[in-house]
Amino acid sequence: MAEQLVMQASVPEGTLLERVEALRPIIEKGGDEAQKLRRVPDETIDALVDSGFFRFAIPEELGGENATICETIEVLEAISAIDGSVGWNVMLGSEINAMAAGGMDPELAKEVYIDNPQVIMAGGGGPGTQPSKAIDQGDGSFRIWGQSTFISGCHNAEWIFMAAPVYEKLEDEMPAMDENGMPRFNMWMINKSEVEILDTWDVAGLRGSGSHDVKCEGALVPERFANTTLMTTPAHYPNPAYRVPVPLRLAYNKAAVAIGVARGALDAFSDLAQNKIPLMMSSSLANRPIAQYRMGECEAKLRAARAFFMESMQAVHDELEAGLESPSPEGTLYGRLSCTYAANAAMEVVDVIHNTAGTSGMRMYSPLERKLRDAHGCATHRWVSHPLYQDMGMYFLGLEPPPEFLGLADAGPPPPPK
Repeated sequence: MAEQLVMQASVPEGTLLERVEALRPIIEKGGDEAQKLRRVPDETIDALVDSGFFRFAIPEELGGENATICETIEVLEAISAIDGSVGWNVMLGSEINAMAAGGMDPELAKEVYIDNPQVIMAGGGGPGTQPSKAIDQGDGSFRIWGQSTFISGCHNAEWIFMAAPVYEKLEDEMPAMDENGMPRFNMWMINKSEVEILDTWDVAGLRGSGSHDVKCEGALVPERFANTTLMTTPAHYPNPAYRVPVPLRLAYNKAAVAIGVARGALDAFSDLAQNKIPLMMSSSLANRPIAQYRMGECEAKLRAARAFFMESMQAVHDELEAGLESPSPEGTLYGRLSCTYAANAAMEVVDVIHNTAGTSGMRMYSPLERKLRDAHGCATHRWVSHPLYQDMGMYFLGLEPPPEFLGLADAGPPPPPK
């Protein structure tokens, strides 16, 4: 039986990046359809599942490919360069699959992942219109009430994680406290059959990501799933990615999508510029000095942002590979700074190159029009948005940033900036 399960979860042929390129026509078609559906089509998701893109980051013993931090970034970047919404769905699904594997009892994880190699998970979100509550049923199980926003890929997920503090009774106004006097809280693993998807995702950027609200009215979390959490670091597996602080992990995945979207925009502009002859001109846009200048400027900016991003995340990997339980405060802070810069620099690159394309870039059928919307969608995400510069700027002014930017709370402040 064990051999049969391993065969079911076998890794597809070819490298991850080769598989992305093989799926290019399917991703392009799915991305186009997603703009109308406001979610990625089932056929596209099925092709991505079959090629292993929702489990490539989970451990090999669970049927994954145990991707490193930088390998994960490269895969998400490559898919997002083709289409941002498809890349965002792969990013969220693979991210939560991996985080759940790390926070799940290893024996339960074998059942969840090896028995069902096609499993996709979703979750996260911000405050919904109805505050969430988890009610302890007294037998180890919990029931969840509430509504959560921004659940990307929820239509294709088998399991959805919803944040909720624990209350003794549904009518209580204050949550139950743990032994440290803090509210009991978890990201609850809920089967899709227990939730209602609300049609709330009608936006411009990342329009096809299907990031709708989900609602629970007494959704059951059985005892065997109640201890699963997305917040376990270090987790049960040796891959350094499982010892990355959760905020940094969430940030580098979002930044990878942003960098990919910008790369796709520059590729699209290059194609357009070589074929477009502007009004009252006798040669292509590519021959105009302003196009040449801006293409060079944008290439430099994107490559610089990517280099800082990859260098910082490789440094985090190296610290963890060397045996640290978590990255150093300095490594964590520079990692977060590089993620924020990557996402915002990517947005700025797309802004400039879209403007350089002229009216052609504004047309709804233009790839640049979608890249513009998606780049802004990426850069507004909580984990990479520009207001975070203020928090990290504190460090360079001799102040101590919030603990979120330093990794573990007991790690102490980073050394003074050099």
